[in-house]
Amino acid sequence: MILNKKYDYPKSIRSLINDKRHYDVGNEKLPSVTTILSATQSDEKRQSLASWRARMGAHQADKIRDVSAMRGTAMHKFLECYIDGTGHKDLTSIGKEAEPMARRIIESGLGDLGEIWGQEVTLYYPGLYAGATDIVGIYDGQPAIIDFKQTNKPKRREWITDYFEQLGAYCMAHNHVYGTKIQSGIILMCSKDLLFQKFEISGREFVRHQHAFLRKVDQYYQNCTRHKEGQDTKNDQKV
Repeated sequence: MILNKKYDYPKSIRSLINDKRHYDVGNEKLPSVTTILSATQSDEKRQSLASWRARMGAHQADKIRDVSAMRGTAMHKFLECYIDGTGHKDLTSIGKEAEPMARRIIESGLGDLGEIWGQEVTLYYPGLYAGATDIVGIYDGQPAIIDFKQTNKPKRREWITDYFEQLGAYCMAHNHVYGTKIQSGIILMCSKDLLFQKFEISGREFVRHQHAFLRKVDQYYQNCTRHKEGQDTKNDQKV
């Protein structure tokens, strides 16, 4: 892996607005890509999540969610420190689960990572959205956006359309701001049982997911406008 800082990526501050993640980039407060995806979930997906919570029970569902998030954070930290050469040790129970997952991704997924332009990179599309991706660089000879993911169980490709739309959003932001032509996204995933999966997306499939995300951006801002108008009406009625 070669570190090549081709671009001056911005610093950002994460903040919550109405309990939704936003990024302070420059003079803008932009909703995160994941905030937009969450706010525009299909009714089918919302119902599926609600059914799962009902089966698990709210307490157990929240525990699974929180442990998964902590495991993912710990895994990302191991990978970040491996890539920048600083090394990392986490002796917590979560850390002991996350380290072999990170090593599995290193052994099985990072061999094709030829060049790193940035790590933990804030990307934004002015006026629309922002987010942070794990790696921007050259993967298998092509410019790409690379994200690391942990999972409780192996995934099928059709289950992770949100991840593909997320990659598409980051690519559009990078291409718009830096004049690049990135059209490849890579997901390197490991389950808690140490099953490694690599998902690649490019070409027409990638463009299709980019268009799907842009439709969700439109839906998100339309919903925000309707909500604001509703709040203004309520305030007028109180006067």
